[in-house]
Amino acid sequence: MNIFADFTGRIIKIVEGLEIKSKDGGSLDLSRIAVEPPRDSSHGDLATNAAMVLSKPAGQNPRALAEMIVAELAKDPDVVRAEVAGPGFVNLKLAERFWQSLLSGILVEGQDFGRTTLGQARKVNVEYVSANPTGPMHVGHCRGAVVGDTLANMLAFVGYDVTKEYYINDAGAQIDVLGRSVLLRYREALGEDIGEIPPGLYPGDYLVPVGQSLAKQYGRDLLQKPEDEALAIAKDRAIEAMMVIIREDLALLNVHHEVFFSERALHADGARRIRSAINDLTLAGHVYKGTLPPPKGEKPVDWEDREQTLFRSTEVGDDLDRPLIKSDGSFTYFAADVAYMADKIARGFEQTIFVLGADHGGYVKRMEALGRALSADRLEVTILLCNLVKLFRDGEPVRMSKRSGEFVTLRDVVEEVGRDAIRFMMLYRKSDAPLDFDFAKVTEQSKDNPVFYVQYASARCHSVFRQAREQFPGREFDRETLRKSVEKLDDEGELTLIKKLAEYPRLVASAAQAHEPHRLAFYLYDLASAFHAHWNRGTENVSLRFVKVNDAELTEARLGLVQAVCDVVTSGLTLIGADAPTEMR
Repeated sequence: MNIFADFTGRIIKIVEGLEIKSKDGGSLDLSRIAVEPPRDSSHGDLATNAAMVLSKPAGQNPRALAEMIVAELAKDPDVVRAEVAGPGFVNLKLAERFWQSLLSGILVEGQDFGRTTLGQARKVNVEYVSANPTGPMHVGHCRGAVVGDTLANMLAFVGYDVTKEYYINDAGAQIDVLGRSVLLRYREALGEDIGEIPPGLYPGDYLVPVGQSLAKQYGRDLLQKPEDEALAIAKDRAIEAMMVIIREDLALLNVHHEVFFSERALHADGARRIRSAINDLTLAGHVYKGTLPPPKGEKPVDWEDREQTLFRSTEVGDDLDRPLIKSDGSFTYFAADVAYMADKIARGFEQTIFVLGADHGGYVKRMEALGRALSADRLEVTILLCNLVKLFRDGEPVRMSKRSGEFVTLRDVVEEVGRDAIRFMMLYRKSDAPLDFDFAKVTEQSKDNPVFYVQYASARCHSVFRQAREQFPGREFDRETLRKSVEKLDDEGELTLIKKLAEYPRLVASAAQAHEPHRLAFYLYDLASAFHAHWNRGTENVSLRFVKVNDAELTEARLGLVQAVCDVVTSGLTLIGADAPTEMR
């Protein structure tokens, strides 16, 4: 149960019962009423802005309106105290039995606590990573992979119909460079001394096996073929090999896409799909022939001082119109984006989310404008930008990998610190803020290492159950048994933990809808801190320990609390894509 949504509903019902009207006698807009945790927990358990947002349209004094709401809330058996604060906020203190009942409900729902139908099965496409298939994944791709994957998991958890997608950039100049790099390795595999890799080609050793596979299949035959034919064969083989590597690298990070969409498919059959998408834009009045003024500063690669076919994107929110077809009749790179967006719309998506690197800031307005134009404003386009990740080891920068020849690979990082540390720490800053990742800090076992601290909470939960089974051999600690004793939980520390658990449904829903998965990592750390703090109280005060050797029923009640903490920690870590360990060594 989302208690904040629950009490929002109760307060709306109260306002409706008071029959408060707007100044013109009409109905009030109650959608702005919100219930949240108070900033200071000493003020109560919940706070609402109802009187503040309704007072002006109702033409009433906010404190007077708040007093009316408080008088009705006092009749609610779950409310032990309701009072007006400041200019008209209302603070609520809830009964112990309410929190005990909530804990009982969590034990019923288990790891589904917080799962909702909020998204109403709305079709959402989340595209992330989408690295050029020119080599193994590097650490620069890692953050977008984790942000996109976790966001997709959270959206599915709150009721959206989510598709995880990878756009393969397998067309364009970088693929020609890849093909030439592979042909060089092919000649090397035939025994030629190729010397140093020329500037502009990919130098990494990961292309050596691709060259060897071509040599094994074709012998010296490729040397006899026309250059364009040999290059086409090399490109196909290289893309296939690189996508195998990329899929393997992503799997190490527990990232698995459902759709791999090839850009080359858009250029196939005479670029039929690109032409069709541009024709749709044209019929909708969004395309014209014209010229663009010279840009200020550095000229983009697709700017021409000649008449081109242009997308009238400024009329749908962009900063400038965008070229689609150059003066020589060739398509711009953006033309493929038009066809790709049209394909997403044709697949029935109501929202598409792109998770891109910070260097793609210029894509935001043009892609939003494109979505509006192609869908008649029905498609919601969201672009999340992920800032840079800087690698350190004991405070010293980590620069490159031997395997890649030019960058640190994702595989290198996973093999050194583990998947869970990477996934958690990539979320421990908001995605558009720079992130420093220190190998030493993310592997130390201390409170200063968030992923260890959260996973340690999971392991501690399981250790409590192992201790309880040792103290009470043969006793069943199933969920139904634990639920029967929850009314025995009345210690302030125990209630504080239940209140922290109660925040989870609201947290997941709001973070998913705001596209801010970092909030989940922060919440899990706070929950772990509350759990460890209560554990430490039991170390100092024997009466507060989870396992009471002379009181089986109180032990069962406290085990119910431990089970609920375990459920939420496991649920949250699963959404992040990390494990919830049963023990730690």
